[in-house]
Amino acid sequence: MDSIAGHANYVCKLQQTLPTLSAALQELRAQRKDLLRQVDLAEQRLLKPFELVQLWLSKAETMITEAEKLIADGPQQMNNLCLGGCASMNYLSSYKFGKKVAEMLQEISDHKSKGVFEKVAENQPAASVVVRPVEQPVALESTIQKFSTTPNDFEVVIWALVSKDSDVGKIQDRIGGNLGFSDDSWKNKSVDQKTTDIYGVLGNKKFVVLLDDLWERVDLNQVGIPKPSLENGSKLIFTTRSLEVCGEMEAQKKIKVKCLETE
Repeated sequence: MDSIAGHANYVCKLQQTLPTLSAALQELRAQRKDLLRQVDLAEQRLLKPFELVQLWLSKAETMITEAEKLIADGPQQMNNLCLGGCASMNYLSSYKFGKKVAEMLQEISDHKSKGVFEKVAENQPAASVVVRPVEQPVALESTIQKFSTTPNDFEVVIWALVSKDSDVGKIQDRIGGNLGFSDDSWKNKSVDQKTTDIYGVLGNKKFVVLLDDLWERVDLNQVGIPKPSLENGSKLIFTTRSLEVCGEMEAQKKIKVKCLETE
């Protein structure tokens, strides 16, 4: 008798559980969308999403697909009901469907409760500089050796060609490409907006930025590069043909690269 009553309960409550499932599905979609947005923002800041967060998102996507299928089959199942909804012209089918709806509703409720995270990502391991085989440089051995003892514990390593005709926006685009800001929406932002985005990432990181071929002073604040200091441990390296630019950039250390001899 208990089993029969349980079967009937799934059928009788179908008119209530199906709309409730639809509402729960809408909430799960919104929760997943909000979490995805948090993950995207974290990845833009070069953070690594937690595997538990990725697993929750994956399960949520599967549940959404299954719930959408049940809701799509709902109208046909509702047409089978009679006698106030507690009987069915195809009782076995209605029972199985009602049970699936009730179980899915419980699964979504449980999964939603597990989808609240204080943090969605963490700092990635320090970025390594990729070493590639190249020909032995000529007459530059002493200069290169000055960099050989530099500790490689930077979280972000950026190289950006500046050159003579580069403006702030072009420099920002080259730096932004290294930070993951490469979509059209970011490229269409104003200089000030890009400054905020770049500073938002580098301000929380230990970085080294190499600006290659400077012909004039570059305003780091305008670009969005935090000023390196002993406190933050970051470094700014630039190359230039002009000793005057070294002074304008307030270089703390100058390394002169001598011209190659004729031979």
